[in-house]
Amino acid sequence: MNDGECAAFLQWALPRIDLRWAGFRKVRRQVCRRLHRRVAELGLDGLAAYRARLEADPPEWAVFDTMCRITISRFHRDRGVFEAVRREVLPDVAARAQAEGRAAEAWSAGCASGEEAYTVRVLWDLEVVPGAPLNVLATDVDPAMIARARQACYAPGSLRELPPGLVERAFERRGREACLKPEHRAGVDFAAQDLRAAMPERAFDLILCRYLAFTYFAEPLQRRVLAALVERLRPGGWLVIGTHERLPETPELEAVSPQVFKRVPSPLAGEGGARREATGG
Repeated sequence: MNDGECAAFLQWALPRIDLRWAGFRKVRRQVCRRLHRRVAELGLDGLAAYRARLEADPPEWAVFDTMCRITISRFHRDRGVFEAVRREVLPDVAARAQAEGRAAEAWSAGCASGEEAYTVRVLWDLEVVPGAPLNVLATDVDPAMIARARQACYAPGSLRELPPGLVERAFERRGREACLKPEHRAGVDFAAQDLRAAMPERAFDLILCRYLAFTYFAEPLQRRVLAALVERLRPGGWLVIGTHERLPETPELEAVSPQVFKRVPSPLAGEGGARREATGG
């Protein structure tokens, strides 16, 4: 199997599971290696035979889908975006939650091994509002990633974009790994969930959906996912996406920067309205 053969196969197969080639073009080698192993495991002759297998055996599509999971994650990934989160987004979230006498709510969708969710927690604890209540829900389709995230221990490379002062304050060394201190794990919950099939049924002040839906999903699926994300944002809540991603157009979001969006408050929807939307009631 050469690169050209694999690329051609992916351009045929990805749209059939609501994914898009453009998102996978630069990371295709990761998927191609998995395809090579799967073809060998099945004793097939190559990708033409695997295509025939997919067409004859619908359950194999679910196996192919697992091969298309890209898990690249680091703390403070895209420093400029997280600086905006630290300076503007989290203080606004804190002020709103405190004014309403409740805990702030954040969701990291497609959290991989947890670095993004824990970054939000560390920034909140050490840079924004120490001691204020914050609940962070982190979801990912891969149960193995969720299990790793719950361990909260990472190789040094995962922390290279986090400011050194935060590394020293938030982590403790255990052999070759850096493990997050227990106080910065508090309030961070993980759940295995496929964004394409289900979402949390509650309202959030902040949703981070980065390098998942708006990179890898086909455009019709992107639009459906975005509509569901907006429903789960409180009026005035924030949505953060990845550096190279672009959102489908929606009048309910105001762009603060190319990666940071705010839900436009509706004059007819208070917090109760946001909760009814988020729960489908």
